[in-house]
Amino acid sequence: MKVDDTDMTDKSTPDSNAGHARVTVIGLGLMGRALAEAFLAAGHPTTVWNRSATKAEPLLAQGATLAGSVREAVAASPLVVICVTDYEAARKLLDPLGDVLADTVLVNLTSGTSAQARETAEWATARGASYLDGVILAIPPAIGTADAVLLYSGPQPAFDHHEATLRSLGANTTYLGVDHGLSSLYDMAMLSMMWSVLNGFLHAAALLGTAQVDAATVAPFLNNGIGSMTEWITAYADQIDAGKFPAEDATIDTHLASMEHLVQESETLGVNAELPRFVKMLADRAVAQGRGGDGYAAMIEQFRKP
Repeated sequence: MKVDDTDMTDKSTPDSNAGHARVTVIGLGLMGRALAEAFLAAGHPTTVWNRSATKAEPLLAQGATLAGSVREAVAASPLVVICVTDYEAARKLLDPLGDVLADTVLVNLTSGTSAQARETAEWATARGASYLDGVILAIPPAIGTADAVLLYSGPQPAFDHHEATLRSLGANTTYLGVDHGLSSLYDMAMLSMMWSVLNGFLHAAALLGTAQVDAATVAPFLNNGIGSMTEWITAYADQIDAGKFPAEDATIDTHLASMEHLVQESETLGVNAELPRFVKMLADRAVAQGRGGDGYAAMIEQFRKP
C-alpha cells in the first residue's frame, strides 16, 4: 500500500491499534529491512521509504505502508527510525523537512563517530525534533530477538516514551544517558575490541598454518582462551577505574619478554610480524616510562595519549 498526502494522519492522532504505536523506517538496506520486519512482527503500523522502492516490496506483503517521499514518511509517524549509509546521508535526506520534523522523535541507527552524533543532535533539535542516537550491535537476522543488542543515548523522556516500541528490535535494549555521543562511542569501543580479537585470531591462524594446523582445529582452543580473558577484562576495569595497577598475574616486563618471543617466532616462520611488533612497541614505551613492574592494565596510559 502506498500513502499520499490525502491519507496522511496527524502525528497527534491516537493509533487505532492500541498499544502498537506507528513507526516509520527510512532506509531499507539489509539492516533497515530487518528493523521494519521486527516492527511489523510486533504489530506496529509501519511506514517505510527507500530511494529504490522495489526494496520495500517484501515489506508491503507483510503489511507495511510505502511512502511516496521522505516527507510523507516522516509525516506518517511520531517515531521515525533512519538507517542509512552515514550521518551525512541521513541529514541530506532530512534537511529539507524542517517543518515536518517538529514534534517527531528521530532515532538515528546510522553508524558514525560520537562527534557526528552530537552535531546531528544539535541539527535535529534546531528543527524541533527530539533526537535519539543509537547503535545496533547485531547482524540483521538477529534483529527482533534476544540476541540483538541496541544502545541509545539522548533525552530520556523521548526514550522512555518509545521504549516499548524500540524493544521490538531486540530485548537487549539499553539507554546510556543524555549525551548523544555515548551510543556511537560504545560502538567505536566495540569495533576496537572486535578488530583486535579478530586480527589476533588471524595472526594466530597464520602462525599455526605454517605447521599445517587448520584454523578450524585451533578455533576451539582459542575460543576457550578468549573466554578466560573476560575475567581479565573485569579485573583490569577495576584497576583502571582505581588508577592502581598491581601485578596480580604478571608484570609488563614479563609480558614484554613474551612479546619479543612472538615477534621472533613470526619472523622466523615468515609470518607478518607487524601486529606483534606494534604491541611490543607500546610495552617498550610503558617500560621506558617506569611501568615495567606494574600489571598489564597500566598500558591504558599508552592508549590515552594522542
